[in-house]
Amino acid sequence: MTKKKAYILIFDGLADWEPALALCEINKHKAFEVVTVGFSSDSITTMGGITTTPQITLEELRPEDASIFILPGGSRWEQQPTEEKLLELLPKLHAQGVPLAAICGATLALGRAGLLKNIQHTSNGKSYLKTFVQDYVEDEFYVEQFAVTDHNIITASGISSIEFAYEIIKALKLYPEAEAQEWFALFKHGVIPQAWQDAASNA
Repeated sequence: MTKKKAYILIFDGLADWEPALALCEINKHKAFEVVTVGFSSDSITTMGGITTTPQITLEELRPEDASIFILPGGSRWEQQPTEEKLLELLPKLHAQGVPLAAICGATLALGRAGLLKNIQHTSNGKSYLKTFVQDYVEDEFYVEQFAVTDHNIITASGISSIEFAYEIIKALKLYPEAEAQEWFALFKHGVIPQAWQDAASNA
């Protein structure tokens, strides 16, 4: 069976902890394959000091194979303009129904691509988007939540890696709804699933 691709953009200085939980859950699911995508084929070093090489470049990404496109945060989004090839790709993916998931500074890329218009979204603050996205005027659609999904677009603040993963889990239907809720309760609040408690008491 051909696996659908869960594409993640990687680049120098990416905040590697932000997509980590989501990637672990996707990678455990037999229907999906995690594929790293680079602006070029050059090796990158994450903020955590991990050096790796993208499996493909943006030009090689096949939208028809995509189950999701994940954009992690990192200082690059604030320090330099977003590449045109990414700004062109994002609307194409969205038009084909591919979920786009951006956290922290990567929400700026969605804003610059015009993909935050008329949808509920969040980021590192409304003023953050206004500072770094020149034509941002979507004040009425900004929501003060850790993470939000609307029209196949997932956005999250930089302190919300668990909520970000939870939205991705739901978007990809990795688990039944009740199990997804148990996952969130476990990672966010340390609530042990009842099935685990029952198994422990019967051991």
